[in-house]
Amino acid sequence: MFTVNEVSKIAGISVRTLQYYDKIGLLPPRGFTDSGYRLYDEESLELLQTILLFRELEFPLKEIKKIMDNPDFDRKEALSEQIELLKLRREQIDSLISLAEKLKNKEEKFLDYSAFDKTKLKKYETEAKEKWGKTSAFEEFEAKSEGRTGTENSFIAGEMMEIFSEFGKISGGSPKSAEAQELVKKLQSFITENYYNCTDEILYGLGQMYVFDERFTENIDNAGGKGTAKFVSEAITAYCGK
Repeated sequence: MFTVNEVSKIAGISVRTLQYYDKIGLLPPRGFTDSGYRLYDEESLELLQTILLFRELEFPLKEIKKIMDNPDFDRKEALSEQIELLKLRREQIDSLISLAEKLKNKEEKFLDYSAFDKTKLKKYETEAKEKWGKTSAFEEFEAKSEGRTGTENSFIAGEMMEIFSEFGKISGGSPKSAEAQELVKKLQSFITENYYNCTDEILYGLGQMYVFDERFTENIDNAGGKGTAKFVSEAITAYCGK
């Protein structure tokens, strides 16, 4: 059996992330020490690998849990699908590297945008996610994202970071303040308008991820300063009445 600290070091993720995975029922421990610390076995580590592969493929945690809770879930089959998706991503990255090298060496005499074409990758992703099962939020996200250019997506992401920057400016105050609560409302409306219907339940889940998933924490803190992610999470918790 492995302690939570040992699993953290083996997998290269934080103890806080493992605690959150337990909290949402995604990766519960197999037992506890006499002192109450979580314990994991080799099967737990295998499941964690599957979870982290899904995360690398940008699957939301709720969707991963839904997939893995499905009684028909076949880990070997899922790995086969994940391998294909990763290969397609590698192909696209190789194409982008090749294009960048040609541009650097001035070998390209025309504007070639074929390396940016994600049609094949997106088609396979869609087929795989249809096979594994979609959430209604994901379907809505796909519908709203359809037809957007990379520039448009980057602009929207930048606007969202601006909201986190606004949170950072008031993070020295109370997350329950009227100003903080107004920003939570603004964030919820922004997500609903640009991504999917952000209910209070979904918003609360996002708030938890902002502090339990180090990637979210890092991005939000980069936008608003250290501690912003924690402040946003606390403001969301207050907003949702938790």
